[in-house]
Amino acid sequence: MKMHMKHLDLYSQAIKTLRWTQPMRTLSTVNTSSGIQGNLSPAAPAPEPDKLYSKLEIELRGIDPAVLKSYTWFATTAAEHLGIEKGKCWSPRKAHHERMTLLKSVHIYKKHRVQYEVRTHFRYMNFHKLTGSTLDTFLEYIERNLPEGVALQASRTELQEIPEHLRQPPEQV
Repeated sequence: MKMHMKHLDLYSQAIKTLRWTQPMRTLSTVNTSSGIQGNLSPAAPAPEPDKLYSKLEIELRGIDPAVLKSYTWFATTAAEHLGIEKGKCWSPRKAHHERMTLLKSVHIYKKHRVQYEVRTHFRYMNFHKLTGSTLDTFLEYIERNLPEGVALQASRTELQEIPEHLRQPPEQV
């Protein structure tokens, strides 16, 4: 049991390091051999505020539904450790079937055919209220751990300020 707790502590420490954002560059000075001070990095403008996203929708496609279910558990657990609000996770009951019919023989015997079928299973996950840095970290982490035979498609909904010309109601005419 102690070994299990030790692994959980190491895992939680690793996840905590993922919460850090990228460090900001600051101006620093260095004395050169001639005694003149020089800047290491150019003057950078003020950093932009982090973007906000209202929703992240992830679509998973794969052949094996058990792998998709396991990966969904992995992604939601990672989201919980990063403090991301989890939305709905669901999958359609039936898979998408694609059938191909081919002739057994190249030239003759049109009656003799072979059918091949590919079943594609889908799984959908939604996450809400994300910042840009958290979203980038989360997506990079789950994409790096994507299992074989699984495709991931992510779409994000960004929150933006209302333009100035729409904020004020029009004056009465």
